[in-house]
Amino acid sequence: MKLLAFELATEACSVALWLDGEVRERFEIAPRRHAELALPWAEQLLAEAGIGKKQLDAIAVGRGPGAFTGVRLAIAVAQGIALALDKPVVPVSTLAALAASRQLPAAGEVGAEHRVLAAIDARMGEVYHGAFAVRDGSAVAIGEEGIHAPDGVPVPSEGEWHGRGTGFAAADGLLRRHCGHFASIEPSALPHAAAVARLGAAAFAHGTAVAPDRIEPAYLRNQVALTLEEQRVLRSRR
Repeated sequence: MKLLAFELATEACSVALWLDGEVRERFEIAPRRHAELALPWAEQLLAEAGIGKKQLDAIAVGRGPGAFTGVRLAIAVAQGIALALDKPVVPVSTLAALAASRQLPAAGEVGAEHRVLAAIDARMGEVYHGAFAVRDGSAVAIGEEGIHAPDGVPVPSEGEWHGRGTGFAAADGLLRRHCGHFASIEPSALPHAAAVARLGAAAFAHGTAVAPDRIEPAYLRNQVALTLEEQRVLRSRR
């Protein structure tokens, strides 16, 4: 299987190529440069692998949640390439990719399940969040993804959990304090296209790819700016 993957929903710009289990990736924290970097990186990865676009089986894309502009760009790029090549698209949760981007387990832990609460700073005093069971690079959702104020995120209290993502640094680390019992917390972690590629390849193998015109972004929030009253309430919480 040959699959090209994009993850542009955060300040990190990331593109990856999946070649029958091997992953090649370009990743950079590059705010406001996603449109400049994504397509050239894709071309570079294909050229370095000696793969033509028509040899791709599908396009995988991080469908959010995340920054509105980044999510829209990722969807547009994936749709454009897929339509031009007449290939399907595999949508992948950005939160699942964040959870699955956790460092590989140490020796002796291969096959072990790790539970991860992934959280991305959604600005406006809120975080996007989702809980996942992660095993060997896969990520299975535990419940629904959501958006809440950091102190309103449902925090698991039983079992060993790990936290990942910028949501743990939002609001002066409020969510991190609520998750003080977690085994580990990585507040600077960002989702990678390599994880989108791994999850996308597995999803494609299970027949969950869709036509390019059927892909839907996951914004979780319709409102893009706070009202003056909401800004006042938010300031009063600090």
